[in-house]
Amino acid sequence: MMKPSFSGSTDPGLLRASNQDDYYLDPEGRFFIVADGMGGHAGGQEASRLATEVISRHLQRSWDEAVSTADLLHQALLAANRAILRDQLQYPERADMGTTAVILTCRDQDDHPWCAHVGDSRLYRLHHAQLIQVTEDHTWIARAIREGELTPAQSRYHPWRHVLSQCLGREDLYHVKVQPVAVAPGDRFLLCSDGLTEELADATLAEHLTTAKDCQTAVERLIEAAKHHGGRDNITTVVVAFQGDSEASLPAPQPDAAGNNT
Repeated sequence: MMKPSFSGSTDPGLLRASNQDDYYLDPEGRFFIVADGMGGHAGGQEASRLATEVISRHLQRSWDEAVSTADLLHQALLAANRAILRDQLQYPERADMGTTAVILTCRDQDDHPWCAHVGDSRLYRLHHAQLIQVTEDHTWIARAIREGELTPAQSRYHPWRHVLSQCLGREDLYHVKVQPVAVAPGDRFLLCSDGLTEELADATLAEHLTTAKDCQTAVERLIEAAKHHGGRDNITTVVVAFQGDSEASLPAPQPDAAGNNT
């Protein structure tokens, strides 16, 4: 596995009094997490903090165990979901809290990265200056587009565009999306909350990811561009860059713990 360079940052934006986003960068470059909380000031902050804390702790503890990366990610997200549900019971004022989560992992035993996500925080791959959205939003809008009820252009300003079909902090979370990710030398990956993608079109994301000299510069430019275009929500951005000698191939889909193809 190619060793990545990386950088990340979060910003409250221009209109929000608090920041309900959170993120985590493993110091060894093994995994990266972005979470976007919801449910009020205290609730959203606590949900995203719990998600990154529990996921990172689970990955660190089980990283070298003989478990597939797909199962490792699945278990980490379910552990975070249980932690948020316990907090909701202990603190009724946070009963409505929840959070999105997107994770990218780079394990030595794998020939390629893996990602997992719940909600609408996204993972993008920049390959030869072409931006590819790896994750599919778990939202009402994404389902409507997939089933032909709306066009992408119609969805951009639809009043239901933020309605999630699943998130962490729900009793009915039985399946999370886990998938392998192709990577080639020179690729850059972007993990982000919707505070970035609400303000910037894919072409603008690609431009900053392509032209920035390093990951930190890309992160700074993306956040400033989102604020320049309105900064209406919290903005969290993580950029991961790979260098190496060969392109990684993807395995056939594997069944997850619930029997679904990942």
